[in-house]
Amino acid sequence: MKLIVDTDPGIDDAMAIAYAAAAPDIELIGLTTVFGNTHVHQSSRNARFLVDKLGLSIPVAEGAPFARDEDSHAPSEHVHGPEGFGDVTEIPQIGENHRLPAAEFLVEMARKHRGELVVCAVGPLTNIADAMRLDPQFAGNLAKLVIMGGAVFCPGNITRHAEANIYHDAKAADEVFAAPPQTVLVGLDVTLKTLYEVADFEGLAQRSPDMGGFLRDISRFYLKFYQEVGGLEGCGLHDSTAVIACTNEPMFEMVEMGLHVVLDGPETGATRSDPTRPSVRVCRDVDGAGVVRLFTERVSALP
Repeated sequence: MKLIVDTDPGIDDAMAIAYAAAAPDIELIGLTTVFGNTHVHQSSRNARFLVDKLGLSIPVAEGAPFARDEDSHAPSEHVHGPEGFGDVTEIPQIGENHRLPAAEFLVEMARKHRGELVVCAVGPLTNIADAMRLDPQFAGNLAKLVIMGGAVFCPGNITRHAEANIYHDAKAADEVFAAPPQTVLVGLDVTLKTLYEVADFEGLAQRSPDMGGFLRDISRFYLKFYQEVGGLEGCGLHDSTAVIACTNEPMFEMVEMGLHVVLDGPETGATRSDPTRPSVRVCRDVDGAGVVRLFTERVSALP
């Protein structure tokens, strides 16, 4: 399966990209970057660093710096650290971004690989909405869109109502849900059932000293946030769960429903059922232990 990850690395993004690089059933053909956990220039730098660390030869196309109709962004430094990788703050600039901006790159790749390309969006949906605006055929050219975002059956994480990726560009998310491609929504409803604990990271580092060791090191900041804010002894495999859903749908229980996003008021960013809209497949349950095992198995195979 040909895959592009639309990403804002980000600690859990780094984990997801490592999984995508290691999985034998995924051909990772590019990364597109967006604001979110970091500023977009940091997202791109981090993505290029990961591509190099993983020994990949794939493009990184830089995308939206801000949400629709906004001109600034405040990254989630308290969750992912000042540079996106927790306490690891010295991240080299390696290589250059692709000549095309993210939305144009997505449109070009969807045309080139019509009916084959899966896009997994693990940040705000601005680049996806921009690609849909740029080319009305974009959605139809995709095999599938998998989104890490939303909280349909459970509380949010950035507010009581909203999940962070949807909240950070509620307008773009609502545009995507208004006329979605074949879409799977992997939200907090399932990703919080895939906790990865300190012992898991230590085991990963033992099996994969380079990449696993890096993920363990950057995770310490992230795990501290989860413990202090949520009282949890692990972090959700949020973005990795979405990448795993791209090729392992039987691990998930899904329901079909239309969705809209609340665009104003105290519930801004909430993902709500909407029977007037085309259906997306919303993940309601998951084999959480199976996801954790699969993630560890695949990433452990990296150096």
